[in-house]
Amino acid sequence: MSNIRIDVPEYPFRSPGALEPSQEWAELREECPVAPIRLASGDEALLVTRYDDVRQVLANPRFTRRLDADDAARVTANESGGVFGDSGMGINDDNHRMWRQLVGKAFTAKRVIAMRPRIEAMAEHLVGNMTVQGAPADLVSALGFPLPVWAICDLLGVSDSDRDKFAYWSDTMLSMTKYGQDEIDAAQAEFDAYLVALADAKRAEPGDDLISELLSIAGELDGRLTEQMVLVTAKGLLVAGHETTANMIGKMVAMLLSDRTRWEQLLSDRELIRPAVEEALRLDANPGFGIPRYIGEEAEVADETLSAGTTVVCSIASANRDDRQFEQADQMRLDRSPNPHLTFGAGPHSCLGQALARTELQTVLKVLLDRLPTLELAVPAEELKRREGLIVGGLEQVPVRW
Repeated sequence: MSNIRIDVPEYPFRSPGALEPSQEWAELREECPVAPIRLASGDEALLVTRYDDVRQVLANPRFTRRLDADDAARVTANESGGVFGDSGMGINDDNHRMWRQLVGKAFTAKRVIAMRPRIEAMAEHLVGNMTVQGAPADLVSALGFPLPVWAICDLLGVSDSDRDKFAYWSDTMLSMTKYGQDEIDAAQAEFDAYLVALADAKRAEPGDDLISELLSIAGELDGRLTEQMVLVTAKGLLVAGHETTANMIGKMVAMLLSDRTRWEQLLSDRELIRPAVEEALRLDANPGFGIPRYIGEEAEVADETLSAGTTVVCSIASANRDDRQFEQADQMRLDRSPNPHLTFGAGPHSCLGQALARTELQTVLKVLLDRLPTLELAVPAEELKRREGLIVGGLEQVPVRW
């Protein structure tokens, strides 16, 4: 991976605007569906951009999460592998499959449905605070970040007074270039110590929360399921569960307000809220890095044979705009159905928190439409700025008025 070629483009690609897709995606889908790229670390990988190919890679067990392999490309400029690393977990495919099944039983749609009234009440509270403070307001800091971290803390039985710590810890885990190695190592150590103390507290006094339930399940399995797997799951949910949804709230609202006819459609027909959320998830031009995979043996993608030791990056955003799969793929159609986008992944590693993310996004949209029907962007959409240096995509601010 260390042989650097001058003609290999740096990845992630630059985009013309905060809500606009990289022009490279369409070019690569047509001309080079498996393309060499250079990552923030300087290592090379292959980028897959077509819908069918991305889905194949995500569903194929040959493509693994073992990004700590000696010959794997380092995704980030730091040494730890960041949020993508399974390093040190010792999770083989059988353990992972068993764990996913058990977490799925604990993290049920029923649990998320039971949270919906509390999520809606918190959204109402945050929107209320925003309106009291007056326009213009930044939707990201007023609503986008506080709501998901509150929801994930509620799910895990964690005090949301620690949300500023979570924001910093997750930033370091999601860093490509934003933080130095010393900062990352210190934050990771703090995060791990926090989770160990949290697990001790939950074991001593179990509650009606996901961590207590997972610890109970782990205890019943007589060591087949280690406490470390519980902690890694909690860490993943805290990071992915609040950071990605927080960013998506800002992007979704910006996308809908960037063309006022979209907001008017939703005001006139609340039945469009659910498909509008799915379409915003599909059309997100700024989702961040994508999903990396590593192959320890030869595999074929798009009629190309990839050698063992190759790191493949799945461009979810590009796949979601593939007109081989989606009619008028570059158009935002609020009533699009079906909408089999890949935003939450596919196959054995698809996002465990997708039901919670969907519930939060739908609830936020409903509350904003009900409380602030005159909501609009306070700056032109082309002036919105992306968050930089992180694996996940987002907007620095979404200034709004009403």
